[in-house]
Amino acid sequence: MSDEKKLAIIATKGTLDWAYPPFILASTAAALGYETQIFFTFYGLQLLRKKLALKVSPLGNPGMPMPLGMDKWFPVLGTAIPGMESIMTMMMKSKMKAKGVASVDELRSLCLEADVKMIACQMTVDLFDMNPSSFIDGIEYGGAATFFEFAGESDVCLYI
Repeated sequence: MSDEKKLAIIATKGTLDWAYPPFILASTAAALGYETQIFFTFYGLQLLRKKLALKVSPLGNPGMPMPLGMDKWFPVLGTAIPGMESIMTMMMKSKMKAKGVASVDELRSLCLEADVKMIACQMTVDLFDMNPSSFIDGIEYGGAATFFEFAGESDVCLYI
């Protein structure tokens, strides 16, 4: 049995704000010497697309910090106003860039370079009639059982 620590991550969300945690955690773990796998299922599969078109969804995300203290006075329902998703996405991308945070593309590439194994859930690909040619190179396809083989032996397992 290997002494190498293992990190297993299940990525289920496909928005810009939810794209960062799996890639940041996976790339950090790999840099620390962990054998790392991410299992992308349901909406998390959006993170494996060649062309990312990720947006922030402020609606239903009450923990999202809002500019100008809007979270104190702007009604949550107001985030459903047409154009708010685009505005919030632009603001988040701008804030990330200003703070020197790597883009999702950069983090994803870093994970691939660090040999983080990325598994696309085959059942979800089939369920949503997704075309595997729309996904990046270097990923694998498998079902939950494939992931459980690794996750069952992992030191840390995260659901994101």
